[in-house]
Amino acid sequence: MTLQNRVDPFGNIHAVADRGACLGNRGILHDDHRNLIHYHRHQAWIICRLEFKGRQRTVMTPNAYTELFFLDEVTALAAGHRPCAECNRPRYNEFKRLWQQAHPHSRDAIDTVLHRARFVPRQRDWRQKKRTYTARLDDLPDGAFVTLAASDEAIPFLVLAEALYPWHFDGYGHPSPRPTDQVVTVLTPEPTVRILAAGYRPDIHPVSPHK
Repeated sequence: MTLQNRVDPFGNIHAVADRGACLGNRGILHDDHRNLIHYHRHQAWIICRLEFKGRQRTVMTPNAYTELFFLDEVTALAAGHRPCAECNRPRYNEFKRLWQQAHPHSRDAIDTVLHRARFVPRQRDWRQKKRTYTARLDDLPDGAFVTLAASDEAIPFLVLAEALYPWHFDGYGHPSPRPTDQVVTVLTPEPTVRILAAGYRPDIHPVSPHK
């Protein structure tokens, strides 16, 4: 049985066999039959390591948090997650350090700010549920995710160097040149984009110009 626990850059959760390289959670999202019944249950959307201190878990155990999986860390960031302060402590410390640098006047908790920036409650379609914004592609840092058209067939692209890489559950497709002087829809929450611009370097699934 393929469980619904794989997350795309829009933040949506799918039933896909490929597991991905990152684990995360948003609380208990499933019922006793391992069916997904919630989109999230709290504001702490975190990114975890697949292995930590030899802990073993049965995926979607009743009354335990729902294990979500991501292609890579940069996908999880686009979906609105941030590093876990327990199993991913070094990454969290770096994220927090750059957060304080990029948001010097913010008095709100990281999770509070991220939740406002990533999510519109009580919506079903990603175009209403996912809080996006527009920006000039020239101004975005490496690691941001964008779409070129907010439609039902919208493709998420990873911004990396001088190219855009189309995202798929099993990896990145063949890159296309990064357009100049173009306005795009940004999927990565704006506060996280600031962290990327400040120097945060998330783990990225291998990209190839020949894929």
